[in-house]
Amino acid sequence: MNLNTIIVEDEKTSRDILKNYLAKYCPNVTVVGEAENIEDALVLIRNNNLDLVFLDVEMPYGSGFDLLDKLSNISFETIFVTAYDHYAIDALNKHASYYLLKPISIDDLIKAVDFIVEIKKKENELQHAVLKPKLTTVEDKITIPTQHGFEVLEMKNILYGKADDNYTQLFLADNKVKLVSKTLKYFENILSENGFVRIHKSYLVNVNFIKTYKKGKGGTIELLNGKELSVAPSKKTTLLSYFS
Repeated sequence: MNLNTIIVEDEKTSRDILKNYLAKYCPNVTVVGEAENIEDALVLIRNNNLDLVFLDVEMPYGSGFDLLDKLSNISFETIFVTAYDHYAIDALNKHASYYLLKPISIDDLIKAVDFIVEIKKKENELQHAVLKPKLTTVEDKITIPTQHGFEVLEMKNILYGKADDNYTQLFLADNKVKLVSKTLKYFENILSENGFVRIHKSYLVNVNFIKTYKKGKGGTIELLNGKELSVAPSKKTTLLSYFS
């Protein structure tokens, strides 16, 4: 699969190294432009149909994060390339599909590009397909604590859970909402093998209720009840793996 990309990096030497690595080791990646600052990068992004952007974090007059925040609709994947590893968690959780440290390892670069290719292939396959989960509808039950004891819920009736500090809101198929004194991580641990996937730090979703997926920075899903939820870039691959 061919990928169109741009390299956003203020140091020409770093741009040249990455461009040469891509030409030699990732021939399926075509570099259609280069930018040394945010403003030039915005022009390239708006004038090209991009699959991928290699993006430095720290640049003159703004960061790579600032660049992405200026874009309202992002359909490309992002690989951050930087010398500073303290950005990793923020990059992966909020913006990036992958994160590379300078000096760039050729093996890591190839792995990153292959990762993006798999994401784009899966998105293209699902673009015009009916989303049918690989697993059967959940039949099991769980109990949730209440003030006077516990309540039994059928997993198949839980649309999604939303984090609320140390509590979780469970949204049910009958439009009821249960506030439970358990973290979303708790429900992720007990529901992940039953068709529930963590798509964001705030959301755990029953894949049987997903209607559509829309491409984007991380993308969004629409549930059967019309509710739209954001997908974190770092969770996209896990979500797409549930669908054939």
